[in-house]
Amino acid sequence: MAMLKVGDKAPEFIGVIQDGSEVKLSDYAGKSLIVYFYPKDNTPGCTAEGCSLRDNYSALQNMDYEILGVSPDSPKKHTNFINKFEFPFSLIADTDLIITKSFGAFGWKKFMGKEYEGVLRSTFLINGNGIIEAVINKVKTKTHGEQIIEIIKNQIEV
Repeated sequence: MAMLKVGDKAPEFIGVIQDGSEVKLSDYAGKSLIVYFYPKDNTPGCTAEGCSLRDNYSALQNMDYEILGVSPDSPKKHTNFINKFEFPFSLIADTDLIITKSFGAFGWKKFMGKEYEGVLRSTFLINGNGIIEAVINKVKTKTHGEQIIEIIKNQIEV
């Protein structure tokens, strides 16, 4: 499936977060939401990305955004990842890749000269009506929070 784009309606999803409870897109109706897809907990790039979002969480909340991370890791791995790095947001355990694929965030990648299928690091900014306002598929892991803030500021000014 092709990656969703600006103007698309975000697919309704139900996912299990780190504490075993369910979260749905409709839980965020009327709110702005950042949904970011990443390959694996406790890897260098994914840790840098999560920490950047953590460090910019207050600023993003002041802009009326909530954050949900999505990866194929289990709720237990997410709990350890959250506790280790003190993330103030939830992580969805998309172990069957249904949510990831519904956003088009799964496909062919290259690493060290080898091609394989996997999670495509990408972020979607979704407005309160469930419409995608921005798609980031060139994520700057170390400064991802700032990258998102810059995009939001540019949208407000337009």
